[in-house]
Amino acid sequence: MARFLALAYGVFNYLVFLVVFLYLVGFVGDFVVPRSVDHGPPAPVGLAIVVDVALVALFAVQHSVMARPAFKRWWTRVVPESIERSTYVLASNLVLALLFWQWRPIPATMWNLTVPAERTVLWGLFWIGWAIALASTFMISHLDLFGLRQVYLASRGEPYNHVGFQTRALYRVVRHPLMLGFVIAFWATPTMTAGHLLFAAAATGFILIALQLEEHDLVGALGEDYEQYRTEVPMLVPVRWRGEFRRTAAGRTGPRPGTRTGR
Repeated sequence: MARFLALAYGVFNYLVFLVVFLYLVGFVGDFVVPRSVDHGPPAPVGLAIVVDVALVALFAVQHSVMARPAFKRWWTRVVPESIERSTYVLASNLVLALLFWQWRPIPATMWNLTVPAERTVLWGLFWIGWAIALASTFMISHLDLFGLRQVYLASRGEPYNHVGFQTRALYRVVRHPLMLGFVIAFWATPTMTAGHLLFAAAATGFILIALQLEEHDLVGALGEDYEQYRTEVPMLVPVRWRGEFRRTAAGRTGPRPGTRTGR
């Protein structure tokens, strides 16, 4: 019974994630959803800045701390290992829901493009960013990333095994296409308010810090293999500098022992 409860728990958290992800798209794009980066409870500018920065910081702390190997080793003494990832997804869902609920808009306009072609380009980039972020999860292991594979294996009584480190498709272009997609989506808007700018800047700052922590963990897990990958593929900006991208004879397309990326 416990195995199937864990499976139901994992599936439920994944379904909630899908709702939260769709709400995030509307929140950043300022459409459909009742509260967005530009529409919500009014507040004095000073208070809005403090509240909004605190909300992004809370997500940053939750997302980074729960992803660290040391925390996971401690946490899996409290919760079963099979639902560790699903619990991480649950915590992320809750913190994002809190951000949506308590976000305080700052309506001052930083820029507003009125030329239709320019607006179309930026809206196109907005959707491309989300598409990159979503597609990136399937280039590693979507089911593993969101905890579904873990609870499924547990429901069958099978031991969990890492899917391995992989560098398919966009992972040959940048090391973190998932985060690149988010950065593009957060900044690509034809109308940028001060509140949206604060959100984009704070979220980008968190991403840059989080990637340093993640890569430190990956180097610890994969050693020279990941160090070589870092010399060949840029982190976020897909620019090939002279002398980089020399491929080894083994290539970079298959799985290698290690850990997940995109966390």
